[in-house]
Amino acid sequence: MSNSISLPSVLNDSVESIGMSNGLTSVFIEVLSISGSLLAQTNREKELIIWIAQRDQSVVGMGTVSFDIDEMPWTIEHFSIEKSFILKVILKAIDGLGWEKLSYQPQPEFIISCLQQFYSMIEVFNEEHVNIKNYLEWAEIEEGDDRPTIPIGYPKCEKHDIYITCHGCVLCNSES
Repeated sequence: MSNSISLPSVLNDSVESIGMSNGLTSVFIEVLSISGSLLAQTNREKELIIWIAQRDQSVVGMGTVSFDIDEMPWTIEHFSIEKSFILKVILKAIDGLGWEKLSYQPQPEFIISCLQQFYSMIEVFNEEHVNIKNYLEWAEIEEGDDRPTIPIGYPKCEKHDIYITCHGCVLCNSES
């Protein structure tokens, strides 16, 4: 199985979709989660990184983390700030920020190529393509939910210092 990241159909001709093997997808999600966890300052930035980290194949299943950029929990009100943050997260991941937290040595040529393509996709994605319903549905706390989608207080893993999701720490999960 493989995973893909795509732009909304109106932007399909702008940047080619990213297709990744399961292994490459795990590295992609992990390096973005690390970089973002080190850079996030605001609650919105933390939420964007938690959303990315929730694409944890070791929990949700191999080959099941494909998504369109408009599925990310963007807001219209703060879109330009959110977009700038994600672009910075990608650049820092390309630079290897926090890679020492990984329990393995990734193949830089493969992951950097995917990150560069992701950067290009985020660059062409604009506020007019945001579907605010995606954020509202994702952030909604269900009654009696003992593991909300966005963990209360934005806790970090004690071992890896990255934001945990309702599935736990993406790095701890991949190590087990």
